[in-house]
Amino acid sequence: MIQLIKNVVLYREGAWRPSELLLAGGRIEAVGQRISCAYDGLEVVDGRGMLAIPGYLDQHVHITGGGGEGGFLTQVPPMRLSDPVKAGVTTLVGLLGTDSATRSVANLVARTKALRAYGLTAYCLTGSYHYPSPTLTGSVTDDIVFVEEIIGAKLAISDHRCSHVSREELIRLASDVRLAGLLSGKPGIVHLHTGSGKGRLDLLFDLVEHTDIPIQTLRPTHLANKYDDALRFARLGGYIDFTCDGRDLPGCAALLLRAMEEAPAGLVTVSTDSNGSLPRWNEKKELVGIEAASIQTLHETVKTMVQVLGCPLERAIAPATEHVARALNLYPAKGCLAAGSDGDILLLDEALNIRTVYAMGRCMLRDGVLLAPAPFEN
Repeated sequence: MIQLIKNVVLYREGAWRPSELLLAGGRIEAVGQRISCAYDGLEVVDGRGMLAIPGYLDQHVHITGGGGEGGFLTQVPPMRLSDPVKAGVTTLVGLLGTDSATRSVANLVARTKALRAYGLTAYCLTGSYHYPSPTLTGSVTDDIVFVEEIIGAKLAISDHRCSHVSREELIRLASDVRLAGLLSGKPGIVHLHTGSGKGRLDLLFDLVEHTDIPIQTLRPTHLANKYDDALRFARLGGYIDFTCDGRDLPGCAALLLRAMEEAPAGLVTVSTDSNGSLPRWNEKKELVGIEAASIQTLHETVKTMVQVLGCPLERAIAPATEHVARALNLYPAKGCLAAGSDGDILLLDEALNIRTVYAMGRCMLRDGVLLAPAPFEN
């Protein structure tokens, strides 16, 4: 199908300009003020009054569900296939969390394949909080090299629920993941849940300063309560990922904006931890409450940066579009609206509400109505 989206405004050549986008074969064929296309089957879409931005990328999503720290009753259900579409997320990375006993890498890969079949761009990570890493093939290296969807590994550090890996164990894992990435042409990253433990990011600084492992192999996340360490890590050349906090959107947005101002350009990313559990612990590490994260918080954080903090929209979306696309070696196919990019497009109304979503050129949501119903979601 060939589609022409007319009368939208998008950011190009340094300003928000009236524009048109021509889509064909799942990609953007042309972007300009006026596009001439003569084709009998051309579908013309009027985007009058809409701003066009790239589809969001969320690199930390518990697509099989998370949690369980309070027993089986507190396990978070798997993410519905349509939830990312409604949230404007057209590319995501699934992962496991604390629970690799009742949830598996096999289950994770299967759910990733389902998201791809639904029409989204989806990847996943082998491993979990724990070490040795749970895998699909029996080897972290083989998982990354031979399983199309797997682009790296997950691990947790500085958390009372993790395996407290040694320096040597993390060196081995990071080395294996990097080599597997090189062999398979994938990012080859170790995505690190960082808890509020006493070790903070010390283990990562040790590796960066005393081994030959490139800093961009190591990708720490959940860095809001370790801001000084995060800034130090970024100034050494590493990506730093902050997690949306739906319980304090203004605070989260302000911290993200501060990081973008103080860290080297392009190294700050944001993700949601969607469908992961948000446990609350007392000083004795006893569970006193639990909630679940939502993928909707990504766009809510962007809106807060713009509408409350006065951040320009093109800057506010960068940690969820261009920055993370570059971090995952997906740019410029993802993270921008340009000729040759994938047809992942969000149309926002004047209040910055998501009205229309295209994923790989297919309209999944139009005028707020889901056009791509998923099985078992009635």
